[in-house]
Amino acid sequence: MAKELLVTLENQPGEGARLGEALGDAGVNIEGLCAIMDGRTGTVHILVEDVAGARAALEGAGIPVEAETDVIVSPALPDPDLDTPGVFGGMARALADAGINITLVYVASRNRVVLATDDNQRATQLLQSMM
Repeated sequence: MAKELLVTLENQPGEGARLGEALGDAGVNIEGLCAIMDGRTGTVHILVEDVAGARAALEGAGIPVEAETDVIVSPALPDPDLDTPGVFGGMARALADAGINITLVYVASRNRVVLATDDNQRATQLLQSMM
């Protein structure tokens, strides 16, 4: 199962650069990213393949990793060449009808949806059956 890292950054110029440069200098590719600034700080979710390398790079740059979350990385579109309204709604409805709560969601590169739920194993099986 894929993992994403959670960090908190100051809401000021250069913090995104510091994060991106630390990962880039370590050869870690950012597969997905969601940052929400609120007041003086911001919560940043980072999807990476090399979790250990990302953790080491971030912590080496003085950016502590606060959490590591198992996530489902699912294609957002049945055909990447199509832009189809309603795909996420269908995914969310199927999970809701199965009693599965989505706790995190964002779109990542290459038309993928990143999800965390209260039952990732069942959610993965359900979403795979939809594709």
